[in-house]
Amino acid sequence: MYINRKYQIILNILGIVLAAIIVFPIYTLVVTSLKPFNEVFNMKLIPNFKTISFSNYIEVLKGRRIIPYALNSLIIAVTVTILGLFFHSMGGYALARLDFPGKKFIFRWILSTMMIPFAATLIPLFIIIRSLGLSNSMRGLIIPSLPSAFGIFMFKQFYNSLPKELEDSAKIDGSSFFGNYLRIGLPLSQSAIITLAVILFFANWNSYLWPLLITQKRELWTIQLAIANMKSEFHAFKTPWNLLLAASCMAALPPVILFFVFQKYLVESIKMTGLKA
Repeated sequence: MYINRKYQIILNILGIVLAAIIVFPIYTLVVTSLKPFNEVFNMKLIPNFKTISFSNYIEVLKGRRIIPYALNSLIIAVTVTILGLFFHSMGGYALARLDFPGKKFIFRWILSTMMIPFAATLIPLFIIIRSLGLSNSMRGLIIPSLPSAFGIFMFKQFYNSLPKELEDSAKIDGSSFFGNYLRIGLPLSQSAIITLAVILFFANWNSYLWPLLITQKRELWTIQLAIANMKSEFHAFKTPWNLLLAASCMAALPPVILFFVFQKYLVESIKMTGLKA
């Protein structure tokens, strides 16, 4: 009993230390975003409460510095999430329930694309999008982000865990394959849908490299591009770190809110989505 209690105390201390290491950069980001420019590099853990304010956030919100670009990111992230859920759930349901020649090969081929880094496909993808006339457009930002091998894999594994007797009973009552997908598959895959929705939203809200490559028009900038180019709006030798940190906090807020709201479903989906092929 004494050994178990001592072991538990050690684990608790390690947990507190790891939590502090993770939380400290976030704390520093938030606190520094409230400081005036001349106190940004003041490394005191406790800030001067007489000087901190939300003036940096007000300054960032003025002059259309971030709101239009946040709306662009929101449109891209929401569109990719909704369309991606529809296509990936259909693909996963087909791979889980249909029997056809080459099914295992197709599934393994889809999984193999997860091993290819995005940097390796970046230039060919750019050439294809440019040849189709989709550069400098919302379609060029949205369409290449739709395919996701991980999304198909997640839904296939989830549908494999559902008993086939549910669909068999529906077939006896005259339901079609697509009807089973709509009436049985989708309603029962709530946790998988929410999990993938959060992942897709995170990825596209935080996307930087592809929008940087495909867009030259300022009105198509995403929030990440706007933050990266915020320095050009000020003096070339004076980086507004206080405004950059305030904008970064604002950009991080939607993903953080989504995570805390749906973290229960994220854990459930990880437990229910096994590795059985």
